[in-house]
Amino acid sequence: MGTVPTDPPLDCDLCPRLVAFREEMNAQHPDWFNAPVPSFTSTDPRLLIVGLAPGMRGANCTGRPFTGDYAGDLLYETMLDFGFATGHYDARPDDGLQLRDAMITNAVRCLPPQNKPTGAEIKACRPFLLSTLDDNPSIRAVLALGRIAHETFLSAMELRRASFAFGHGARHELGVRNLVMFDSYHCSRYNTNTGRLTTEMFRSVFSDIREFLPEA
Repeated sequence: MGTVPTDPPLDCDLCPRLVAFREEMNAQHPDWFNAPVPSFTSTDPRLLIVGLAPGMRGANCTGRPFTGDYAGDLLYETMLDFGFATGHYDARPDDGLQLRDAMITNAVRCLPPQNKPTGAEIKACRPFLLSTLDDNPSIRAVLALGRIAHETFLSAMELRRASFAFGHGARHELGVRNLVMFDSYHCSRYNTNTGRLTTEMFRSVFSDIREFLPEA
């Protein structure tokens, strides 16, 4: 895995369907990022937050994970409150926001049509996730945002999904790489609008993570 970069090249061609969609987005919105979105990180992060894939008007537009759409509003506000970020989030990659003791990435780095990557696309991106972990041995906690991110991470670790059932607020001792996984429903507008995820529910997960990772 040492030869695999932590982020795919901006012209990554591993997934033909995603390449075609990227070219379509480039034609429609030439001023958008429209490329594999690199991870956003601090130095020596202990917390890795894993989402599914870039949002069309979020990371695919801005080039920074969870930046530009509603999910980022809730995520970064909560990270700021719990000391995992500093500065001010203004939904722009140049807003000066900095992460603290944390990294954010996606299981699939490119925008998929209908926000639904295929199994093959998830598998093709898995080496970048593993390389990210290899290059950041400081990571101790993983926050999976949604079931697919949870299951994708388990598959990357070659762990049985049945042994670690997804559930909001769940905590899993993975037994590999000294990692503990925390689960949350995805902080999407749909989940918050329907009441599936409340601000209090999301903050509760971060409270558990902060208890596990006390501020240095």
